[in-house]
Order: sequence, then C-alpha cells, then structure tokens
Amino acid sequence: MHRLYLPPPLTAGRVELTPQAQRHVRALRLRAGDSLQVFDGSGGQWSARLCDGAQQVELLGFEPVERELERAVELAVGMPANERMDWLVEKAGELGAAGISPLVSARGVLRLQGERAERRCAHWRGVAIAACEQCGRNRLPEIRPVRSLKAWLQALPPAAGDARCLLAVPAHMGARTFAQWARALAPRQPVLALSGPEGGLDDEEVALALHAGFEPVSLGPRILRAETAPLALLAALAALPA
Repeated sequence: MHRLYLPPPLTAGRVELTPQAQRHVRALRLRAGDSLQVFDGSGGQWSARLCDGAQQVELLGFEPVERELERAVELAVGMPANERMDWLVEKAGELGAAGISPLVSARGVLRLQGERAERRCAHWRGVAIAACEQCGRNRLPEIRPVRSLKAWLQALPPAAGDARCLLAVPAHMGARTFAQWARALAPRQPVLALSGPEGGLDDEEVALALHAGFEPVSLGPRILRAETAPLALLAALAALPA
C-alpha cells in the first residue's frame, strides 16, 4: 500500500495534494481510483483513494494505527558533514526517533547558522517525511532548530524522569556498557542521547554534558562513525522489552 504525507489537520472527504505529494504520486505512477494511505504526522492514518486528475485524494476512513517505539527516544547529534546527516535523519526516522536536535560542536565540520541552517532543517524535515512514508510511521520525528552544543546543553532543564546518555566519550571516563545502563531503565522511560561529531566532543563539552545529567555509555570496543553511534543506540533501545 502506497503512503502519502499531507499537512494536518485531515478530515474525511476530498483533500488537495501538496506539490510534493503530487510529484510523489507521479513518481509512483498512481492513477485515479488507486488506493493508498494518508497520514498527517500527528498519529493514525487514513484509507484513501486517488481522485481524477491526481491532484486530490478522497479520505475514506480513519485508522488509529501506531508504529512508535515503546519509549520516546530523542537524539542530539553533533552534525556529521556532507550527506551523512541526511542519512542519519532518514534512518533515525525509520528506527523510531521521536526527535532530532542538530548541534554545532567545537570539533564538528558542519557549521550552520541563520538562513542556511533553516534551509537545512527544512530539507531534513522532508527527509524525515519520506522515511515515515516508506516505513509506515504515522508520527513525524521533530527536527529541532540548529543550535550550538554548548547553548543547547546550558538551556536543558534539569532531568525530570528521562534517562540521559552520552555516547562516544573518551575511554578513560569509565563508561558503563549499554547492557549495564539499559538494565536501570524503567519501563517506557524516555531517553535523551547525546553524541559527538567526527572529531568527538571536546573536554568542555563533555564536562557540560556530565553536569547536565548525561551518563557516559559505551556501545562496545569498536569506534563507530558519528552517524552510526546514535543509530546503533536507537536500534538497541528498540529491541528492549517495553
């Protein structure tokens, strides 16, 4: 079943397709009368039928289908360069991340600000939408504005029920293994995970993270790329019992 995202709110009846949705319909070679699913990112999905002209869909019935993780997982990432951030957003969307905070860090290569940062966030939202269309999610991960890692850490409220973990930390910090850390998680306890860019976090950033309640966690003896570590954590959390 093909799936389309349309902006909220959706109600039964005929709905105009956005230009992006129309391009998607053409790419899929759908025709009038074809069945599909439509979602608006706020939960649940609609059974629908493509109308004549392929510029509208008729929403036939709402289905309260959810395919989210049992716990909300937020990723805060020192942005990797080039297409790697696109790849990270796409795969995090497929794996069920609730939100992604792109961060500019001291050793990071990708340094976005102003209008350029806004354009990239809009692009990443499009990547997240496409990932949800493909994988069956009916809720969109929130792509938060680009911020400096230090400003983001300083603005975080005190931990209130969430579990905070810091990935890719220096070996001498004595990080717990993922299995050790995960055993202490409460059922459905939200997780906020922070990981660094290609060059890792500097000492000041690590100190700020520890002060903000992040606990060093190791994903194993191998050094994972900046875009791999948060996804490995997300996949491991998705495999845990609720």
